[in-house]
Amino acid sequence: MNTTSFLDTLWQDLRYGARLLRVNPGFAVVAILSLALGVGANTAIFQLLDAVRIRTLPVSHPEELVEIRIAGEDDGRSGGFTGRRPMLTNPLWERIRDRQQAFSTVFVWGSPQFDLSTGGESRPAEGLWVSGDFFTTLGIHAALGRVLVADDDRRGCGAPPAVISYGFWQREYGAQSALGRTLTLDGHPYEIAGVTPPGVFGVEVGHAYDVAVPLCAEPFTRGVRTGLDRKDMWFLAAIGRLKPGWSVDRATAHLNAISAQIFKDTLPNYGPEDEKAYLGFKLAAYPAGTGVSSLRETYESPLWLLLATTALVLLIACANLANLMLARATAREREIAVRLALGASRRRIARQLLAESVMIAAAGAAAGAVLAQALSGTLVAFLTTEHERVFIDLAQDWRVFSFVALLGMAACVLFGLMPAIRATATNPGVAMRAGGRGATDTRERFGVRRALVVAQVALSVVLVVAALLFVRSLRNLVTLDAGFRQENLLIATLDFHRTGIPEARFESEYSRLLDRLRGEPGVEDAARARNVPVSGSFANGKLVIDGTTRKENVNFNWISDRYFRTMGSALIAGRDVDQRDTPAAERTAIVTTSFSRVFFSGQNPVGRTFQIDEAPGKPRPVYTIVGLGQDSKYADLRDPFEPLVYLPAAQDDQRSATVRLVVRSKLPLASVTSAITALARDVHPAIVVSFRTMQSQVKDSLLRERLMATLSGFFGGLAALIAMIGLYGVMSYFVARRRNEIGIRMALGADRGEVVGMVMREAGTLVAAGLGIGLVSALVTARSAGALLFGLQPQDPATLIGAAVSLSAFAAIASYIPAVRASRLEPTDALREE
Repeated sequence: MNTTSFLDTLWQDLRYGARLLRVNPGFAVVAILSLALGVGANTAIFQLLDAVRIRTLPVSHPEELVEIRIAGEDDGRSGGFTGRRPMLTNPLWERIRDRQQAFSTVFVWGSPQFDLSTGGESRPAEGLWVSGDFFTTLGIHAALGRVLVADDDRRGCGAPPAVISYGFWQREYGAQSALGRTLTLDGHPYEIAGVTPPGVFGVEVGHAYDVAVPLCAEPFTRGVRTGLDRKDMWFLAAIGRLKPGWSVDRATAHLNAISAQIFKDTLPNYGPEDEKAYLGFKLAAYPAGTGVSSLRETYESPLWLLLATTALVLLIACANLANLMLARATAREREIAVRLALGASRRRIARQLLAESVMIAAAGAAAGAVLAQALSGTLVAFLTTEHERVFIDLAQDWRVFSFVALLGMAACVLFGLMPAIRATATNPGVAMRAGGRGATDTRERFGVRRALVVAQVALSVVLVVAALLFVRSLRNLVTLDAGFRQENLLIATLDFHRTGIPEARFESEYSRLLDRLRGEPGVEDAARARNVPVSGSFANGKLVIDGTTRKENVNFNWISDRYFRTMGSALIAGRDVDQRDTPAAERTAIVTTSFSRVFFSGQNPVGRTFQIDEAPGKPRPVYTIVGLGQDSKYADLRDPFEPLVYLPAAQDDQRSATVRLVVRSKLPLASVTSAITALARDVHPAIVVSFRTMQSQVKDSLLRERLMATLSGFFGGLAALIAMIGLYGVMSYFVARRRNEIGIRMALGADRGEVVGMVMREAGTLVAAGLGIGLVSALVTARSAGALLFGLQPQDPATLIGAAVSLSAFAAIASYIPAVRASRLEPTDALREE
């Protein structure tokens, strides 16, 4: 056969397949929709994985980029940590820049959040501190104006320029001229020098910057809080471009060789243990062509798990379609037999039958690709919170299109090939003698359909078990007693940096503001706290008790009076922070029950003393424990309860220009925020205020768990629904296939209950086999989800039983309908057909 005739024949087959679908619209809609859901779900998850994990940065030669950071575990780092990727200090960066020989260019960046307002409620903007070669190394040019260059990043820069992103330019300036205009960041003026092209987001996948300014401007903005010369202020990350001929391994060997002197030159004032760990650090190079991402670290494993989940959903849909195609092939046996008898080849008929499957697969894949775009956009919106804007480029590249095509071809083979081969394997003489009623549907063929149902049920069990595990894990976190009450609790952060108020007056201004706030109508209580629970902020260290330095880490928080009452936490023994805890008074502390258990064997610690382990030369005051409070979650809800020490805010040696207040009130949120903003304005109009509710903070901290529970629950329910539809179809076919037998049984005296029992026993056998295989599979596969669970094990018996019972109940409903239909069969009608 030449190429032209083959193509003509292929075109005829495809037209024939399309015609069959047009005359069976119900079947076509069900088949295409089932496939579209499976393909769309798989493609949506893969599209996110492609954007977050696989796709390289949209920069020049991304394969040459490597990240420079401390190798392996970085225990031993202490001090201040700020930004999304605090890998290096500025002193470390400057020595790496001056001594490295592996990179043609190298840069660092930090990720502050700037405030655009001049007072009142804050207007946040995502910022970047960048060294002079940031844009040069990445090969990024300006869409308007210019980008920052090395000359812009000089120590002591007084009037630094700023480069804004394309999105920020459109959002804030309406795409009008912005070059040369002044942009106020944290109360300081910057002149806009350029706008970067659309699609440029930096090097952090999942986050897009609004404004980039030179690193030298950090003291200009932060003033006395600058971290440029602090050896223990971690706020930078570094990326370099390899020189020609250099590999990642060679660069790592070079960085290892220069590490000892670099860490020796930048040693902070650490204690003996941290100093030893710090001097033992080694720098290394890591591939960074795909960028760096905290989002990737958080969601890569869940996304791979969800991709496996959606793959199982697609398998179940394909098994269901294979069952439908087998039924259609059985109904057309006489037609096929006639065509075979007239000389048509089995290969040609199989190809013609397969053409219908190709049309379904193509339509389902195309619909799935469209659905995937909407689903992936919905997922990104799910990951975006009020305080954490997520940016992911969801452009469909060649990998996404290849993935869709591969899914379509695989689905076509899975549900179309076997029915086509089996349909053409019929003996024409037997089929024609059967009168066209499908009598040639052998036990072997029906066995295949039963096996497909068993497989569907088994795969559904795996997905329903996973769904129940993630839903119950989320429930455990949501219902957890965290040691405080979330409802009606507002967090207000007030920034005094732009007020010009002397640092010595901060404490009195904070106390005055807090007293006035407590007197506001509708405010039940209010207090100060340096670190609000479940915010991710933390401070920790080690203690000296009875002259011995303990190895256990302890968390710290600095609070005002009435903190426990405001948070809804119980004070078990002793007293609260009060007016006696002045800066000049004896140092006091309140500890938690975990602290008492770890350090004092669970005995009442009130009256005991301790010191905080400090670096040599720093004072070590003695703290007397005056109270015992209940355990409370600290930085993360998932962490176990750990020893926690509350210290009086008035005795905090670090005077911060930022104060956090926790306010309990049942008034509408807008009323409380307006009252706090007005109070802050009365103190000083330049105070910047931002708000967040405790409930939203806790909810946002459980974003990964909510994502897994929502999607696994949806996919588990979808899989169970498809499997039950498949079971219903097979049992309906079972009834139709044994219609004559049922009529004879009823004519011989069988009652309706016996007929129902016969059908239900057949269904029960299939479901039991599926449950058995599925539960064993679930026990094996659930281990991969262990790290994502909270408060239960992957092999949780209650979850396994719940999945089995729920699927059994749905299976009973799906089987009972055909069983009742069979029991209402009139024997005379069935015998007359025979």
